[in-house]
Amino acid sequence: MANKALKTNTFAWEGTDKKGTKVRGELTGQNPALVKAQLRKQGINPTKVRKKSTSILSAGKKIKPLDIALFTRQMATMMKAGVPLMQSFDIIGEGFEKPAMRALVNEVKQEVSAGNSLANSLRKKPGYFDELYCNLVDSGEQAGALETLLDRIATYKEKTEALKAKIKKAMNYPIAVIVVAIIVSAILLIKVVPQFQTVFSNFGAELPAFTLMVIGISEILQEWWLIVLLGLFAFGIAVQQVHRKSEKFRDLMDRTVLKLPIVGDILYKAAVARFARTLATTFAAGVPLVDALDSVAGASGNVVFKNAVMKVKSDVSTGMQLNFSMRTTGVFPAMAVQMTAIGEESGALDDMLDKVASFYEAEVDNAVDGLTSLMEPVIMAVLGVLVGGLIIAMYLPIFQLGSVV
Repeated sequence: MANKALKTNTFAWEGTDKKGTKVRGELTGQNPALVKAQLRKQGINPTKVRKKSTSILSAGKKIKPLDIALFTRQMATMMKAGVPLMQSFDIIGEGFEKPAMRALVNEVKQEVSAGNSLANSLRKKPGYFDELYCNLVDSGEQAGALETLLDRIATYKEKTEALKAKIKKAMNYPIAVIVVAIIVSAILLIKVVPQFQTVFSNFGAELPAFTLMVIGISEILQEWWLIVLLGLFAFGIAVQQVHRKSEKFRDLMDRTVLKLPIVGDILYKAAVARFARTLATTFAAGVPLVDALDSVAGASGNVVFKNAVMKVKSDVSTGMQLNFSMRTTGVFPAMAVQMTAIGEESGALDDMLDKVASFYEAEVDNAVDGLTSLMEPVIMAVLGVLVGGLIIAMYLPIFQLGSVV
């Protein structure tokens, strides 16, 4: 019931100001009566207040991590400029086009206005603000340096999402090649091959084995293409469900992807960058190293690195140096270990880790660009082999017939 009472909506209003000039705009509020009261406080006589209708397209826009990163950056900017917290919520909420994001900002505002701390208010939205995010905000509030911590969190979120975007770019390109190749081959097998098959039926001669194989595949697809399509779709859904529910399967996938050629190297460097970025952010926020490693393990994104970080945490808690423990895992690259050692010796661990993160983020960026350049000739080669193979299979009988004549 309390959640319903706190729910806010966007209202479109029309009215006249003190000079009698017609004005209009939008305001967020719990109901039309409160919106009218807010307008009267501003010297506006409201003549019409109605709930703004949400289009199907805007309603379907879910809150993405980039939206949370933008919210954090705007909060940091507002607080650095000295804007009060409650007013910051109003300004930021009005700036978002997504109704879901506006609602989220207003719900957090309502929680804070009820007397809760910002960290505790954010903890009530775990789907958008993870434990690491909330712990860093909590540290900022307790230390009286919330604007500084929000700035660090915003940088962390922006860098993390940029890294994720690069990984998606690297993964999407090979997938696109496979999909295009399958679609082109399916069209040729279902639509083109049958035309040749009709011609071959009048030859009265034995067809080459390669041609017979292609015709056989074509006949299967012509008759069962819908079942094959549904089967592929069902297989994809099944893999997704197993990945979501089975921890063993996820762990197997995490280990396997790191061993893949080219893509595995990109994912490995991305995991190192994520490790360094998360640890640098938490350590700089004043979080004790052992507790910071807990957050790093949760944000690692790969079971290999998660297990390695948990081992490092166990070693560090017994007095071992961070860089020495990292080396014993055999997971972290020598450059990251050496930079960590320098950071520990100089007392600037967060700065060194930040440099490690920046270095490997740049490495990922270069690797993705290289993969993109490499994939262009690969696409041409794959499509050429598939399409060329099908064409050769169809023309082989014609060539043989010509040689007989």
